[in-house]
Amino acid sequence: MTARQVLSMRPEVFDLQGAWHDFIGCPERHGVWFIWGNSGNGKSSFAMQLCRELAQFERVAYNSLEEGTSLTMQRNLLRHGMGELGSRFVVIREDMATLKRRLRERKSSKVVVIDSFQYTQMTYKDYIALRDSFPRHLFIFISHADGRHPAGRSARSVMYDASLKIWVEGYKAVSKGRFIGDTGEFIIWHKGADIYWGGKEDGI
Repeated sequence: MTARQVLSMRPEVFDLQGAWHDFIGCPERHGVWFIWGNSGNGKSSFAMQLCRELAQFERVAYNSLEEGTSLTMQRNLLRHGMGELGSRFVVIREDMATLKRRLRERKSSKVVVIDSFQYTQMTYKDYIALRDSFPRHLFIFISHADGRHPAGRSARSVMYDASLKIWVEGYKAVSKGRFIGDTGEFIIWHKGADIYWGGKEDGI
């Protein structure tokens, strides 16, 4: 393709507004996003807020491999009003082979959140096969962290491949990928963020 032909293409994007647009602009509707952070920093809460926003555009399936339908998951769903979304948002708990069968269905959810990457037990080769098999889907992986890096070699490789990389710390999400809005930051919980960052040099 010539440069002119490439420039004439109109990619499908999420037309995000407000705080979400300030955070990541208008990212593409397919590909891979990667979220990681240490426990207790707001990662699960951020993921649910993101799902609620994206459900305005596409049906979202949340593959809760780690928490299943536990009390903590129920509380997270309740806290963010996910019950109001009806069939726009569903919680599943499926191994990767079962998930692939689901995604081959004609009306499958186009946004798939996988929580967490470590529970999939995928290698980087497995990940590439999944990504390439469903090019019209958006995969959002949630990952454990080892310090400030994703936990495990495969998770780190997926993070590098992802178009949108989101680091969560102190109830603040920071975009480190190819899509960055005016601020590149999203406050997950204002009170918690104020407490965490209040005494830090780069505080909010």
